[in-house]
Amino acid sequence: MNKNILITGGGKRIGAVCARLLHGKGCNILLHYRSSAQEAQQLQEELNSKRTDSVRLVQGDLTRMAELEHIAQIALTSWGGVDVLINNASTFYPTPLSIATESDWNSLLDSNLKAPYFLAQRLSASLQERQGCIINMVDIHAERGLPEHSIYCIAKAGLVAMTKILAKELAPNVRVNAIAPGAILWPENGADKPSTDDILSRIPLARSGESDDIAQAMYYLIKHAPYTTGQILTIDGGRTLFY
Repeated sequence: MNKNILITGGGKRIGAVCARLLHGKGCNILLHYRSSAQEAQQLQEELNSKRTDSVRLVQGDLTRMAELEHIAQIALTSWGGVDVLINNASTFYPTPLSIATESDWNSLLDSNLKAPYFLAQRLSASLQERQGCIINMVDIHAERGLPEHSIYCIAKAGLVAMTKILAKELAPNVRVNAIAPGAILWPENGADKPSTDDILSRIPLARSGESDDIAQAMYYLIKHAPYTTGQILTIDGGRTLFY
């Protein structure tokens, strides 16, 4: 599968796992990161040792339009164009209504919704020409809501809506889909055991997922779903059945 793929937030966690899997399938990866320079550089060295100049890095804050423009331009000029845009980068933190600020609103909306929209806009011509696809990382809480995370959920719900409307607007040459993870990775600052036990008790498959579950879903949407667009693929072990 010889595709040129831009993965935002690809330096670590789920983004890095997706990069490894897609690189292993023969893709060139433009790996975007904001602050995870060390992790991104290590991943680049690891993958380029397997195939020369198959992974390039681009640093930038996606909430700043000038930097987003730079990232898009690098993507358009790397290996001749973009086949796949994976909007994986995300900001996540609680915003109880009583203390949420305009700064919180801007931070969460810009990173989770504004940046994916304008990256899709800037790369749409290349994606059209190459009959490519866009994959947006949403969240099961876009539909159900997560208490004290209202702004994040609003942003992800907007990204779901964006997935569906761009699937119409960019058809027939560009497919646009999304992946909605459930309990895949706990927050980087950890989660207390009662909270994790409560979540796991409501998952029919009785375990959390793995980053590879998301990576395999991405590979499916890129390679094996030519008649699928405007869809939200939920990877949650059945959690939303009993939410």
